[in-house]
Order: sequence, then structure tokens, then C-alpha cells
Amino acid sequence: MPAPLRAQRAHGYPFAQRNVRRRWGVLRAMKRILILTALSALTACSRETPEEVRNAAAPAVNATIAAATAGPAGDGSTFTGLPKKKGPDYVGRYVGVEGMYLNIKHAATPGRYRMEMQWDLDNKGEFRGEQVGDTIVFERGGVRETLRPTNGDATGLKYLAGKTECLTVKTGEGYCKR
Repeated sequence: MPAPLRAQRAHGYPFAQRNVRRRWGVLRAMKRILILTALSALTACSRETPEEVRNAAAPAVNATIAAATAGPAGDGSTFTGLPKKKGPDYVGRYVGVEGMYLNIKHAATPGRYRMEMQWDLDNKGEFRGEQVGDTIVFERGGVRETLRPTNGDATGLKYLAGKTECLTVKTGEGYCKR
């Protein structure tokens, strides 16, 4: 009497062999996930939180001056361990008068912006800006310009009077959020 035949699929593998291959594929995927999870947990645990930095840099109760050390690059500046104050975020769409507008987006580098603007009826362009304090500095037509936060009255434009969240380049050129 002949030996019993194994049931086979169209691809030629017996059912049992196909299931073993599938299980190994699942195990490989789970192994990768576990390794990635462990690595992310290690990197997350090794970073200090802002609260730990503030607490470590806080002076003792009786101490009058916090200890200062040399800057991280050895540039002679002092470093107290406190995080820098984050500047305002100007990202968004601002409108001016007579079709003037200003669109501000984040650039790849922190503290830098990509700006698209139409500053009069005939001129429009794209510029790179850098945040300096509370202002954004950019170059337009070979002239260094500065966007500074103001209100609508400081723009010198009647259409923007009374608005609160505005950016002004110079008197007569300002943009406010809607």
C-alpha cells in the first residue's frame, strides 16, 4: 500500500512547512520591535528633563550665587545649567493692506524661518529670516530689514488699527494676524 500523500498548496509547500516559515517571520519582526523599543527606552532614560536641570542648577538655601562654569565650547561664556528662554513663535499668516501679506513657516533649523511676502502692489518674494530676541531679521533687496512685534496702531495703517498681534517692518508696512 502506498504511503499517504501530504496535502499541498499551489506553491508546492506542505501546510506544515508554510506555517513554520510564517512563524519565523513573525518572530523576526517581534525581535526587531523589541530591540527598537529597548534602544528608545535607553535614550529616553539618559536625557535629563527640564525639571532636573532646573533643580540641579538651583542654588542652595544659604548660597547667594549659583556656581557658573565655562561654556560648553570653551568660548569663555558662563553656563549656569538653566535652559534658555524660548522666544515667541511667529508662524502663521499675516495680512496687510491692499493685498499685502506675510506667511511665516519654520525652517529646518530652530530659530530660523521661511517667509513669503508681498510688501507692495508690485513686489513679492520669499526670504529666510532669523530670530534675534523678539524680532525676525531678514534681507530684502540687499537691505537688512527687521520684523518686530507691535500692535495695529504702531503700523501706521488705519486698516490695521485696533489689532493686537502684528509684525511691523517700518511705518506704513505692517502685517497682522486675522
